[in-house]
Amino acid sequence: MTKDIKVLGSGCKKCQMTAEMVQTEANKLGVPIFLEKVTDYAAMAAYGIASTPAVVVDGKVVHAGGLPRAEDVDAWLAEA
Repeated sequence: MTKDIKVLGSGCKKCQMTAEMVQTEANKLGVPIFLEKVTDYAAMAAYGIASTPAVVVDGKVVHAGGLPRAEDVDAWLAEA
């Protein structure tokens, strides 16, 4: 089953690195994902986040602020 992942942020370097990390980990684990970068502030505000980059997996905010750790990304991707 494909995971729907959104990286919320302005498009800054950390946001780009977060999106790349998620894609890399998904490829490494063989998990199919649909990755979307959300830069619209109204759309980001709808998730109630206070800092970016933020990561939303299947509609649930799992991370906000700073770069996530690779182990955390692996755990999000492994969840059913």
